[in-house]
Amino acid sequence: MVDVTLSEPSLGAEEAPPHPPLSIPEFRIVPRSGIVAAAIVVVALVVAIAVNKRWPIDFLHVVGGASWTIVDLFMGLVIGPILGRLSIPARIEMTTRLMPKMVVIMPIVVTMTLAAGWQLGVQNGTVLTGDPNHGWVVASFIVVGVMSVLALGLLEPANIAVLIELKKPRPRPEVIETLMKRFIYCSGILGLMQVATLVIMTKLAAS
Repeated sequence: MVDVTLSEPSLGAEEAPPHPPLSIPEFRIVPRSGIVAAAIVVVALVVAIAVNKRWPIDFLHVVGGASWTIVDLFMGLVIGPILGRLSIPARIEMTTRLMPKMVVIMPIVVTMTLAAGWQLGVQNGTVLTGDPNHGWVVASFIVVGVMSVLALGLLEPANIAVLIELKKPRPRPEVIETLMKRFIYCSGILGLMQVATLVIMTKLAAS
């Protein structure tokens, strides 16, 4: 455990005393076990695309898409609001236990869903303009593309930046607060966008 003070030192006698040191648990920014699991998924994805058989590709797409949807809905609509209302010590405790896992989970889930989904679309012919469901497929591309940019371009960097800041001897509370707000808001947006994805996917499945 590392004790750090998440407040600026007092500048005058009339100012409130600084908060007592907070305990930050030891953690790894990228868990080793997560790297092994991610490597296994990547190998399975490459093999499935190379073999180009329907069941393995369909399996990876469904598993990846379901995992992505569940994580986004749970993080955005359940964990996010709870995290924003926790005290600083509780928020730090949850962050150091949850965020390292998210560093590994999100990139591999997004990659698996997109790669397997595109290959499945090629097999089914839905990526061709002549397909009757092509409009819905394009809509899914747009929604998933925006979600991918938010997840990998905004959410993931904010996640890693929070963990790096917590690793410092004297973490800056204003930096952590700003990054956590970005993480919470982005998670909420992704959770809502997953509802649109569910509408599109169920429409395609019913066609």
